[in-house]
Amino acid sequence: MIRHPLFVALALGLALAAAARPLAAQEGGDLQAQILYAYQTEDLHNLHDLIETLGARVATNGDDAARYHLADAEYRFALLSGRQSGAKALAAAADCADQLKAVLANNPESAEALTLQAACYEEMAEFKRIEGIFLRARAADRLAAAYQLAPRNPRVLLLMATFGLAQAPAGSAREHEAMARLETAVRLFQRSSATRTDVPDWGHAEAYLLLGRQLLRRGDLVGARNWIERALITAPDYKAAKRELALLRGR
Repeated sequence: MIRHPLFVALALGLALAAAARPLAAQEGGDLQAQILYAYQTEDLHNLHDLIETLGARVATNGDDAARYHLADAEYRFALLSGRQSGAKALAAAADCADQLKAVLANNPESAEALTLQAACYEEMAEFKRIEGIFLRARAADRLAAAYQLAPRNPRVLLLMATFGLAQAPAGSAREHEAMARLETAVRLFQRSSATRTDVPDWGHAEAYLLLGRQLLRRGDLVGARNWIERALITAPDYKAAKRELALLRGR
């Protein structure tokens, strides 16, 4: 049977598009893995290089995926550089929030973008005392919106738990609620892949480490060791988890 050239061209175009989607997803997964590895190994130089590369990509085509990855790298740079330079951390966190404004302008119901932007606003609040209350309120609003959109997203629950545990008085109802959210997030992370390439998928090792730290605070040494070791199984080069495990072994 002879096929019309138009049908042949259309079929070829669809095939090429289908092939491109996995490649794009794989590239996103590779970038995510590189950002996470640089963060977990506390490699500020590598993170800076990734930010430069992603910044150039955003300047060229400005696609939302590149902006999200750039924001993620900026956020993690802020977390690490805050120990050395508050000014650099603040600038990185502010750029993270700005990149996600553009993402949310195109997709205002992106729970992932809302969650990451909440994290960036919370980090900014660490360095802006006067505006800190306003920034934390904005972070809470973003997380509340993300929770309404995706109440079973483990990254949403992880950040809600992280903020709650950091801010709630010991023994309070809010602390108990935050701990329950953390435990739910951990269960959801356990059921999900840590290597997906088509969606943001950070948080596994961070959640396990946070749970280990919280159990250690409560005197549960066996449970703490279990979850800190699980964080290292997920991310063998995670320096923060290595330090925590070394401290635990020294007790």
